[in-house]
Order: sequence, then structure tokens, then C-alpha cells
Amino acid sequence: MEIKTDDYTIWRDAESATVHIQGILRLSGMKEYDPIMEFMLEALGGAEQFTLNLQGLEFLNSSGISMLTMFVIKVRQQGNVKLQIQGSETTLWQTKSLKNLKRLMPSLSLEFA
Repeated sequence: MEIKTDDYTIWRDAESATVHIQGILRLSGMKEYDPIMEFMLEALGGAEQFTLNLQGLEFLNSSGISMLTMFVIKVRQQGNVKLQIQGSETTLWQTKSLKNLKRLMPSLSLEFA
């Protein structure tokens, strides 16, 4: 499973139940993020543990952050998933925005490298 454009790449590592997102995501509006949301939900499937690796994601606009927020809410609603988000401590938007997701899902594990 992979989504690849000139600006970003999204792929799934099924063995580790991890979705990696790299590049620059600045799609116009929530509707354009629907395929990415669907990709992540399909990758999540019925997994009990899931990792979203954003360490290579240089930029995410507000619609993308909203999509990420909705994904965390959907994972929380499943009730039994251990979600880990891996970010980069050198990418400013990640250090500010990803911490807010923990308010939505206190069990969320954030890891910055």
C-alpha cells in the first residue's frame, strides 16, 4: 500500500503496523485528505497497536492537522488500540500540534526523535 506524489509519500509497513508519511502535505480542504484518511483507517484495520510515523513530514497545513485530529478520535472510539505517533523534535509544527492530540486521547504515546 502506498500513495506517492511529487510532494509526499505515504506507505504502510504491515509487519510493524506502521504508516509512514513523508514530504509536504498542503492539500486544499478536508475532502482532499479523504484518501489519506481512508488509507490510514484501512491500515489500522483491527490492529491492537498502531504507529503513525511523521518524522519525515516537513509540513502539514491546518486541513491536514484536522484530518489527523479526526483520525485520533476514530482510533479512540475503537477503544482498544494503542496508538503511537512518532514525530521529529526539529520540526516546529510537530512539537506544537502533536502534543494537542494527547488531549483527545490521553493514552496516545508521543515519541520525538
